[in-house]
Amino acid sequence: MKVAPDPDLAGLAKLKQAHGLLREQIAHVVVGQDEVIDQLMISIFARGHCILEGVPGLAKTLMVSTLADCLALNFTRIQFTPDLMPSDITGTEVLQEDRATGARQLRYVRGPVFTNVLLADEINRTPPKTQAALLEAMQERQVSAGGHRHPLPDPFFVLATQNPIEQEGTYPLPEAQLDRFLFKVFVGYPTAEEERQIYRVTTGVEHKDLTKVLSGEEIPELQALVRRVPVSNHCLDYAMALVRATRTTEEENRPAYIDKWIAWGAGPRAGQALILAAKARTALDGRTCVTIEDIRAVVHPVLRHRLVTTYAAQAEGQSPDSVIDALLKDIPVRSGADHVDGHVAQVFRS
Repeated sequence: MKVAPDPDLAGLAKLKQAHGLLREQIAHVVVGQDEVIDQLMISIFARGHCILEGVPGLAKTLMVSTLADCLALNFTRIQFTPDLMPSDITGTEVLQEDRATGARQLRYVRGPVFTNVLLADEINRTPPKTQAALLEAMQERQVSAGGHRHPLPDPFFVLATQNPIEQEGTYPLPEAQLDRFLFKVFVGYPTAEEERQIYRVTTGVEHKDLTKVLSGEEIPELQALVRRVPVSNHCLDYAMALVRATRTTEEENRPAYIDKWIAWGAGPRAGQALILAAKARTALDGRTCVTIEDIRAVVHPVLRHRLVTTYAAQAEGQSPDSVIDALLKDIPVRSGADHVDGHVAQVFRS
């Protein structure tokens, strides 16, 4: 008699297949940027938000809208400007009159934040008051207005973009808001061959119809599956060692250059993000247990926006990424087992 496959292990196989199909569909529209697209998918299946930083014209908006289309999700884009108000994002209460009875009552009109994928385009072009309108939505996935809480659709993601070049008329995001983003991803220039293909594809008449890979109802189930991916104490300790080594208050295992280069290190939310992102990377690859390599692969987008460098670091040409590179070299991987294979079946069937 055949034994039916475990539903959650089958879910991992489904997620791996969806990962391949998503990359294939997005490649019809977006040329290159494979690493950025993978990091976007890790962010989504880890149920996190992502900020994309790059110069104009690198298909950041196209990438996000194409991904949302392939996942059959509602997509809304907000162009952030200096005159944007919080109510332009979250919605507002309006006084409505019943023409039949003459009775008046306040009615909440929902703003564009009530969607599945919210693209906050050039998020650093609006003042902190308006930026803060996203804080509750990103953390609690709800909007409070008029004494009532309005839950946001599930799934819900904020994918923000910002231009690193222009500084006039911009308002840097406060650290508390940056910490709400699971990833900060740098979008770089294409290679010569990719750029040649971009010119050919975008100046022609050929148009590819995209196939829906996953429905909006399937994504929360796969997000829950990602959280059930096992992680050994060995991997947890390594992730914790990386995060704690960024703090100047840490007494042990702190490299000497941290005091010189880092003003403020990463908090516990960084460690949570590191583990969740590693779990999502593992699941998207169809594997059943997080490894040290998974943690090392996601440490840059997780930590780079959570480290505040000193003036001394900037004077020496050091950036958060270069500090992370140094930590990856200097923080040892203690002996131990990456895998907890003996517990995998039990975890997925519990």
